Amino acid sequence: MVTGASNGIGEALATELAARGHNLIITARRGELLDALAAKLTEKYGVTVDVRPGDLGDAAQRAKLADELASRKISILCANAGVSSLGPVAELDPAAERALVQLNVVAVHDLVLAVMPGMLERGAGGILISGSAAGNSPIPNNTSYSASKAFLNAFSEGLRWELRNSGVFVTLLAPGPVRTGQPDDVDAELVDKYVPDYSWVTAEHCAKDSLDGLSHNKARVVPGLPAKAMNLVSLYAPRTVLVPIMGNLYQKMSGR
Repeated sequence: MVTGASNGIGEALATELAARGHNLIITARRGELLDALAAKLTEKYGVTVDVRPGDLGDAAQRAKLADELASRKISILCANAGVSSLGPVAELDPAAERALVQLNVVAVHDLVLAVMPGMLERGAGGILISGSAAGNSPIPNNTSYSASKAFLNAFSEGLRWELRNSGVFVTLLAPGPVRTGQPDDVDAELVDKYVPDYSWVTAEHCAKDSLDGLSHNKARVVPGLPAKAMNLVSLYAPRTVLVPIMGNLYQKMSGR
């Protein structure tokens, strides 16, 4: 099961899983992109790909998918779907901020709870959660996103400890900047201006590294040397130093 599979890391995860011989269920909001991906993966790899278009930020649609997943033998869940926002929370659309939390946090939580009982009963399974190095500390002007990823980082690592003797693997993908295409309200040129080119990794790189990490039951996967360095800095640098620096950087990237 791969969420957010219509582009970026989600599409790369679905492609990598298909290349490894896995049948798939894929979901995202844009059904036409899912259909095209399913046809391509089926033709190239001979796998079965079930398409479930929908908005996981919507409680009713999320519950319908969770019920289906609970009834099926899901071997791997890639909880990847997510959105970001830039700028001061007080200046952003409250509805969009609430939707961000529903998709980034509640949807991941709901789907993990849906697949986990079956995995535990079988004594095998893998849960890959797409968190972020952005979740290691507060980031002003990226506040809701970084907070949502902080939940995912903590949830993944806590759940991993709880399931450590169950046969169910839990791995956190915590990348730095990834070339996935920016949201409609983000100025890609501004982001590129302030984020050095050498710090980016591809979605394909993330997918391969994270699935390799999951297969070896790694706690956290951080693709790319620059991201590994940023991950360490954001984990251990004093917040009184780090938070103003990151807040100023994200203010510039937001164009405010």
